[in-house]
Amino acid sequence: MIIAARLRKVMMFHPDTSRLVKILGIAALAAALAACANTGSTTTASVPEQQYGQVNKYLWTASLETMDFMPLDSVDPQAGVILTDWFASTEVPNERFRTNVLILGNTLRADALRVRVFKQVQSPSGSWVDAPINPNTEREVENAILTRAREIRLNSLS
Repeated sequence: MIIAARLRKVMMFHPDTSRLVKILGIAALAAALAACANTGSTTTASVPEQQYGQVNKYLWTASLETMDFMPLDSVDPQAGVILTDWFASTEVPNERFRTNVLILGNTLRADALRVRVFKQVQSPSGSWVDAPINPNTEREVENAILTRAREIRLNSLS
């Protein structure tokens, strides 16, 4: 029920993201199935390499490191999905951001990574209202993750 409510929320805010909603729905289903099969508990930061599935481990680690300043809402290393919760900085408390990171493959390439950034601003009545983001923001986050992933890979080779 919670997953369906979140998907409806995403669809209401961004009706043009039906592909993202489908991917998240599949990821949520995969996460639910994986949770049924999991017999032990692991933390996100210490997921063993064999549990990465079809996700590039360098992109996965770099994504977690890049997004570590934001609170995590949902993390699935099997499906390659990282969803953050809303984050507002102390400098601009009337703006908040949320990020979805999808790792779509096992290769260390730009087309194996998708980042969506959502922004809300506080209205005079105190409610949160969706706001447009700079079109380059998502690309800048993707580039930061890719750069960090390459650094991690190079460090692992030496």
